[in-house]
Amino acid sequence: MMLRTHNCGELGIKDVKSNVTLCGWAQKIRDKGKIIWIDLRDRYGITQLMFEEDSSDKNTFDIAKKCGREYVIKVSGEVSERISKNPNISTGDIEIKVSEMEYLNVSEVPPFTIEDETDGGEDLRMKYRYLDLRRSPLQKNIFLRHKLMSETRNYLNSQEFIEIETPVLIKSTPEGARDFIVPSRMNQGEYYALPQSPQTFKQLLMVSGYDKYYQLVKCFRDEDLRADRQPEFTQIDCEMSFVTREDVLKSFGKLINHLFNEVLKTDIGEIPIMQYDEAINSYGSDKPDLRFGMRFRDISSIVQGNGFKVFDDSEVILSIKVKGASSYSRKELDELTNFVKKPQIGSKGLVYIKCNEDGSFKSSVDKFYTQEILNDIANVNNAKKNDLILILAGEKSQTFSAMSSLRILMGDRLGLRDPNNFKPIWIVDFPMFSYDKESNDYHAMHHPFTSPISSDTKLLDSEPIKAKANAYDLVINGVEIGGGSIRIHQRILQEKVFKILGFSSKEANDQFGFLLNAFRYGTPPHGGIAFGFDRLCALFAGKESIRDFIAFPKNTSGRDTMIDSPSAIDEDQLKELGL
Repeated sequence: MMLRTHNCGELGIKDVKSNVTLCGWAQKIRDKGKIIWIDLRDRYGITQLMFEEDSSDKNTFDIAKKCGREYVIKVSGEVSERISKNPNISTGDIEIKVSEMEYLNVSEVPPFTIEDETDGGEDLRMKYRYLDLRRSPLQKNIFLRHKLMSETRNYLNSQEFIEIETPVLIKSTPEGARDFIVPSRMNQGEYYALPQSPQTFKQLLMVSGYDKYYQLVKCFRDEDLRADRQPEFTQIDCEMSFVTREDVLKSFGKLINHLFNEVLKTDIGEIPIMQYDEAINSYGSDKPDLRFGMRFRDISSIVQGNGFKVFDDSEVILSIKVKGASSYSRKELDELTNFVKKPQIGSKGLVYIKCNEDGSFKSSVDKFYTQEILNDIANVNNAKKNDLILILAGEKSQTFSAMSSLRILMGDRLGLRDPNNFKPIWIVDFPMFSYDKESNDYHAMHHPFTSPISSDTKLLDSEPIKAKANAYDLVINGVEIGGGSIRIHQRILQEKVFKILGFSSKEANDQFGFLLNAFRYGTPPHGGIAFGFDRLCALFAGKESIRDFIAFPKNTSGRDTMIDSPSAIDEDQLKELGL
């Protein structure tokens, strides 16, 4: 039998005069002498308890007097309508007139206030994560994660996908981020790796005939951390056989729609498709935030050859229109200039054009350009009165990257990046390879198992850098939520890609011989995708950091300060491992 009859979030007016028993933590205690109120909290909500010296049992009143914050208590009493109601909580219409009370456990004074607004700094709360998880904001995050996980499984199960677990102790491979390495006691001198993804295993499942696979899987990458990265994270990992790219986008577009509909009650509609080249040329990023405009315009042909050396010596000159921002002061424009000059942005300066109310233009390069030329720039940008045009120039890749950063900054400043407005887009037709001039090496843009689009297969023999990958990313509000591709399913083509990437035949067989051998035995065409589940949780909550959507995350140094990990291990353990 349960210790309680109800939880702390379910009682209301309908329950007045009922006798109930509640359990939970004493969050806040207000002792007014003859009357004591205690806010009792559990994961469902808060219920106010009342003790009156004149009407409560003396022993019960004395116990309430000695109660401290975060004591675990059990109370019984009658539900009564509150005189002073609290509309901010679900139980705000009632309180419990307590007749019996007992301590189930006492608590030391917690190191920070366990309320929505806490006085604890991030480091302190990470150390006492089990206490931080009692707070309502974090509980809501964990409940959201559970809901997303549940609905993911519900949808994929309904579409005849089957969940299959893949190994956690696998072989280290040279592609991608750094592996976490695990020494083997039984095979000394040899090592397992923790999986960065189940990529090869899910392809082998396609070889095995399991044509619709999924897994909510833990993955591990030993890389530097930031707001949307953790050394261990969760993916929605999926693979399908006998499909084209269009089939994959349609299937998993429906999954994402299902999650938005069921969890946020939001319909995002059919997800549009954008070419990689368009994303780069229009937004300077393969992860464009489409909640606002400010598309790039290349004005090189308009402004070069007029004696302004900065522009004349530049590989590209890009502009964006900022609607209604011509009122920006010199101080504000200087702040933007200082921003683009930051080492991590890398521009040498910023040029502006103000579109004045009277139809004239005011620019930081007035002495080089006539009103007619400035008007031409305005027309290219579809700029109107009171708009502001911002211009960057320089080497091509750096300028596109810098303008992308400036665009995002302006979106933030103007409040155009509403976290409750969702603009998803599929980005397709990525380059198959990138090329490192210094090392004279090719690198896979996605991973080495990605197939080229069929029309570009022949380019692998002559100009591999021009080949497009049959790959796709799902981007929502400037965040890459998922990525995948149609896979190579023919041994000869896979060996060719390995060769382009610099693998010798021996290296390819040492690393991936099991996959190449599997391709001998009737591998079906297949493709799939993996969604960053932690990023998806943060996106749904309108947050940038994934940390508060993971019950026990690591800090920015990759440490768990609560359990003090990583840590040294015993000398005897090292000897046993042969280390």
